[in-house]
Amino acid sequence: MYSLPYHKEKDPQVVREFIGKHPFAFLTGCDATNKPVSTQVPLFLEEQHGRKLLSGHIMKNTKHHKAFLKNNNVLAVFTGPHTYVSGTWYSNPYTASTWNYMSVHIEGHIRFLDNEALENVLRKTTLHFENYNHQSTTIFDNLPAEFKQKVMHAIVAFEIEVTAMDNVFKLSQDRDETSYLRIIEKLREQGADGQAIAAEMEKRTRELFRKQ
Repeated sequence: MYSLPYHKEKDPQVVREFIGKHPFAFLTGCDATNKPVSTQVPLFLEEQHGRKLLSGHIMKNTKHHKAFLKNNNVLAVFTGPHTYVSGTWYSNPYTASTWNYMSVHIEGHIRFLDNEALENVLRKTTLHFENYNHQSTTIFDNLPAEFKQKVMHAIVAFEIEVTAMDNVFKLSQDRDETSYLRIIEKLREQGADGQAIAAEMEKRTRELFRKQ
């Protein structure tokens, strides 16, 4: 991970909120022969008895499922908006351009769970993404029993005990105030990702450049 102190988000609540807002993570690992495997799944971060856990579910008998059974070391990568930042926007335009982005990396050990846990994960997942609309026909408890049995036969729930967390919130924090404000101005003229990064930068303006 690209790691410089001024590109770190130090508030753990901000990091948790970022994960909650961008739950569709890359889940990666290696099989028994050290061949890399990966998939993309929604993950939920929780704390139980002082332990941080990620929970989710995947299809059985895939390459990544078989790999995680043999090697339980995994990495989950949560990513958000990202955008190009032109060096021409800096107070000194004769410099390299860059990319602004936000990312959280979580390392841990994966463990597969039983059918009761799978029901809980599916219930939590469907309720969350249906905005807790208990009348929705697609939430777990409203699905036909025969359909649930068929689906659950093909998938498995898991939890990942978190062993390390790191983040990069690379938002031009190392630039002078003139450059920083100019970048925000230019990103506001861009598409959705550029505007989202501009909004994140704007939140940090006062803290970065507060007057003494």
